[in-house]
Amino acid sequence: MDRIELAPGLEISRVLTGLWQVADMERGGSTLDAETASRAMDPYVDQGLTTFDMADHYGSSEVISGAFHARRPGAAQLLTKWVPEPGPLTRDDVRAAVDRARSRMQTESLDLLQFHAWSYVHPGWMDAIFALDELRREGLIRHLGLTNTDTAHLRMLLSSGVPIVSNQICYSLLDQRARGAMSELCRARGVGILAFGTLAGGFLTDRWLGRVEPGIDDLETWSQMKYFRFIQAAGGWDPFQALLETVRQVAERRGVSMANVASRAILEAPAVAGVIIGARLGRSQHIDDTLALSAFQLRAEDHAALDAARADLQPIPGDCGDEYRVPPFLTASGDLSHHLDSFPPPYPVHPGPGTRQRALSGTVWEDLAGFSRATRIGDRILVSGTTATHGDRLIGGRDAYAQAVFCLDKIQGAVESLGGTLADVVRTRVYIHDPEVWEGVSRAHGERFRDVQPANTLVHAGLVGEGYLVEIEAEAMVAS
Repeated sequence: MDRIELAPGLEISRVLTGLWQVADMERGGSTLDAETASRAMDPYVDQGLTTFDMADHYGSSEVISGAFHARRPGAAQLLTKWVPEPGPLTRDDVRAAVDRARSRMQTESLDLLQFHAWSYVHPGWMDAIFALDELRREGLIRHLGLTNTDTAHLRMLLSSGVPIVSNQICYSLLDQRARGAMSELCRARGVGILAFGTLAGGFLTDRWLGRVEPGIDDLETWSQMKYFRFIQAAGGWDPFQALLETVRQVAERRGVSMANVASRAILEAPAVAGVIIGARLGRSQHIDDTLALSAFQLRAEDHAALDAARADLQPIPGDCGDEYRVPPFLTASGDLSHHLDSFPPPYPVHPGPGTRQRALSGTVWEDLAGFSRATRIGDRILVSGTTATHGDRLIGGRDAYAQAVFCLDKIQGAVESLGGTLADVVRTRVYIHDPEVWEGVSRAHGERFRDVQPANTLVHAGLVGEGYLVEIEAEAMVAS
């Protein structure tokens, strides 16, 4: 099997074996025997498929991998994820999560820890990222990655000096969100895309070619339920069947399976370091078919045919990972009910004086100068001039776009903490230190407010504080 250096000292198989379905196999309440399940990993490793992807919430996948590592130390690369609930996260919380993964996986240092943030407007995720980077420097984590992170926030972290080596995101013939800006950023900054969903839960295989459209209740696994919603979002069953027919034609020309074509098309995409193919350990392996991925390449006419077939599909909305943050929630349940109970307010709210309510983000500037991040009086929310400050850190480095993204995160968080939404914003004022940064700042503003279009003023002004390139304030009117 082809291999790639994902990061210095971390060489992986370009086809990773995903252990998400361990959770599905255990959803009835039973738990797989770790030793038995770990021996089902042996045939993959023996055939060169040495890289496994798991997570803290994929059932007992980390425990199973730990049992494998205890028997065959160093034989595989074991990549995991941490997906904490949204809310405040302390250094102790982060260390406890990393220690739990290390204990389960029976290793002193995690090969790659991939972090998932449910909400960018709650500052807890930034606290977690910086604490994880401290543990990386300490040696408890070898490399730090992300999962389901959009282009703007991946760029923001990279510009802030966080050494992200990978972003695991959904990418398939059905879902092409990663093809544009995400791939360009990853190529430019040396970040490897780890693509999941390349077979769309098995829908992009011959099993579903020519089949009558199923109902959601007819589907057998969480994976099928999830990717059936992707099919619906892409325009429905008929254009999906047309895509499948094209995949079949390409597969016949190359003498391979339809699954091979679907995976190979993504494996050959720019910036893709590897594709993740799920396994039901001990039940469904498909190892021989997976190995065939290294034996052929698609030709230009194959890619052209697949592109033409996709032209009849609707683009999956949003950026990478948005299916977990904004409607439509393209998850197994169609919402976040099986993931989360609620989202806490991003910032603490304090009453008074009088009838006012104040949201505080906790930056040094608020105490020093005596102001709140935002104040609500009646139905009006006034957000102070906001810079890319997080605690005592400047976020975004010398990247004005990245600084603006974080400013807007804080503004959105302040408005939401006081009972409003981004759609309630009616006025923004943007101050830039250098006229040359206007385009990046305006692009960040446009991405956040393209459907709101508040009144806006852009001003060239001197800003207080070393390194600050942009400051933004906002006003919102909350409907009664």
